[in-house]
Amino acid sequence: MKEIKHLRSISQLHQMLGFDKPKHPLITVLDYNQIHIQPDYLNIRLVNDFYLISLKTPSPPSLRYGRQSYDFEEGTLMFLAPGQVFSVGDLNEDVSFQGWGLFFHPDLILPTSLGKKIKEFGFFSYSVNEALHVSDEEQKMLNMLIKSIQLEYQSKLDRQSHAVICTAIEQLLNYSQRFYGRQFITRQKQNLDVISRFEKLVREYLDSNAIAENGIPQVDFFSEQLHLSSGYLSDLLKKETGKTIKEYLNLEIIEIAKYRLLNTNDTVYEIAYGLGFEYPQYFFRMFKSKVGMTPLAFRSLN
Repeated sequence: MKEIKHLRSISQLHQMLGFDKPKHPLITVLDYNQIHIQPDYLNIRLVNDFYLISLKTPSPPSLRYGRQSYDFEEGTLMFLAPGQVFSVGDLNEDVSFQGWGLFFHPDLILPTSLGKKIKEFGFFSYSVNEALHVSDEEQKMLNMLIKSIQLEYQSKLDRQSHAVICTAIEQLLNYSQRFYGRQFITRQKQNLDVISRFEKLVREYLDSNAIAENGIPQVDFFSEQLHLSSGYLSDLLKKETGKTIKEYLNLEIIEIAKYRLLNTNDTVYEIAYGLGFEYPQYFFRMFKSKVGMTPLAFRSLN
């Protein structure tokens, strides 16, 4: 197994990439055209303590994110969260890096509203094949925000500097969220195919004995079979149906419960256990919240 090196500081990151000492201890914007990766950091696995928002073109084939190669198509934006693993293979002199990387430590945003909100941006957990492809106009907008961040931390810092930097980062993330929404729309045909396959997997699972034996499945069960990250599948389903995966599963389970209440002599407890509920009271509570009455009242009414 490859050695794992831990990047803990912006200074260490600059050293790895052949840059001078950073202007700010918690944030940096790097021009990939100036990268000179030190030999000690090639062909090893890296884990860092930073958030990374990265726009790169064209495609050096040697960067790997997790277990997958990243193709770096023109105008492709990728996101990494602290603790995620990536690696850089051998680079030859013909490789030309273009673009920028915004690296910032969680401590930078910790005392701000963004520190709480950043977990809501699910694309930090997306796989490389789910990266964001941005248009020329979208790139220009992102480039302006990056330039403003860079100018702010390179200037003489004052009491407003921290707030200005964090606000610009949040604006960049909000735009990225919007652009992902656009990408979901432009890929609607592919998305509907994914949703169709997801729905089929749900029906097959619920119609089998798997739910009684293994319980209600988690999102990872479906994302692995669809070859998507759990975050991307969750966001895609929310975009296309307006429901989270949990909400979708609960509604399907309620429909099965209704059928069994009306068409079998199973007790409510037997139905609850058969639908994967270890504790029947959870089933009772969920049924009442979705249907407006208890399972027994529903059976008696109908």
